[in-house]
Amino acid sequence: MKKFLTLITIITFAVQTNAQDKINWLSFEDAIALNKESPKPILIDVYTDWCGYCKKMDMETYSNATIIKAINENFYAVKLDGEQKEDIVYKEYTFKFQKSGRNGYHQLPASLMDGKLSYPTTIFLSETEQKLQSIPGYLDKKMFEKIVAYFSSETYKTKNWKDFEKGFKSKL
Repeated sequence: MKKFLTLITIITFAVQTNAQDKINWLSFEDAIALNKESPKPILIDVYTDWCGYCKKMDMETYSNATIIKAINENFYAVKLDGEQKEDIVYKEYTFKFQKSGRNGYHQLPASLMDGKLSYPTTIFLSETEQKLQSIPGYLDKKMFEKIVAYFSSETYKTKNWKDFEKGFKSKL
């Protein structure tokens, strides 16, 4: 019986520890539904399957323990494929895949990026689902930590980026 209880304790600890080893990525629809129940800012990672810098950001930035903790505690995190084929209904509008060139693009991420199809792009929405910022390009963990802190602390409401950056203390 003791061995069984010890095994259960170890498994429980492993599951709890493992839960913070990764970002709790959600679909766009799930994040919006959760936000309606319990408002929280939304972080959207717009990527494509063929994007090398998207994969690099997954491996180097989104795998960092400090980044994972900051995102999981402060945001609903969304992975949004810039070329996904499935429709997304948002604010009573159906966003669709738009065929263009060899691949095409999905209308929702394209509209969130103001038509500038650049991958990866990180988008921050307020808890009222207003777009705060769209940041195109690869972000290393040092820069990303600052950006996440700026938006999660709502410092963007009272301080410009340059002043915030001067006083920022990294936890990396």
